[in-house]
Amino acid sequence: MHMQREIEKLKKLVLTLGADVEECVHKAVQSLESRDRALAEQVIGGDEEVDRSEVFLEEECLKILALYQPVAIDLRFVIAVLKINNDLERIGDLAVNIAERAMYLAAQEPVVIPFDFVGMADKTQLMLKRSLDALVNMDTREAWEVCAMDDEVDAINRQMYEQVQEGIRQRPDQMPSFIHCLSTSRHLERIADHATNIAEDVIYMVAGEIVRHKAEDFEPDQVTTPA
Repeated sequence: MHMQREIEKLKKLVLTLGADVEECVHKAVQSLESRDRALAEQVIGGDEEVDRSEVFLEEECLKILALYQPVAIDLRFVIAVLKINNDLERIGDLAVNIAERAMYLAAQEPVVIPFDFVGMADKTQLMLKRSLDALVNMDTREAWEVCAMDDEVDAINRQMYEQVQEGIRQRPDQMPSFIHCLSTSRHLERIADHATNIAEDVIYMVAGEIVRHKAEDFEPDQVTTPA
């Protein structure tokens, strides 16, 4: 009974951290789109709170492992939360990186971002949202679908390199701004990777199946049942 209360507490903590990190990513993207330095500063200033939450959540996981020695699905849950906690903290850091790029670009002459930033940002944020939804609902189907979406973000990131090169050729005076755009694309791609990690951990949590490198095996009718 005591352990189940601690497990429920852990679930609330990781979901709260997930919501906070999701908001950080949204604000970071918005700050770049709107050249809003004040919004970017909010993201940067909020990173310490994310870090504190990550440390507290890890301590709670370790406490449960030490005091209750969980087994089966409870053990998988705690292990998965430990891993998801780390991914969420890294996503928070990447949101800060995007916000820093936004602050730089806001102080420069406006530049046409030479790749589909809005489309890439929307797909990345959708992956993060759906991975957290999968966690809330213990939904392995949605988790598998998040894994499959990662290829779309990777494709945009690959296209971005050529488009940035072309932008630099046309406007060499704006090369520093284009390089910051390049960094932004890479940060979004890394957020998508971490969202995929979260989805994979949900599948492990529910079914006890390690599915890294298996997103290409997903079939529309595939449903993983709890083990």
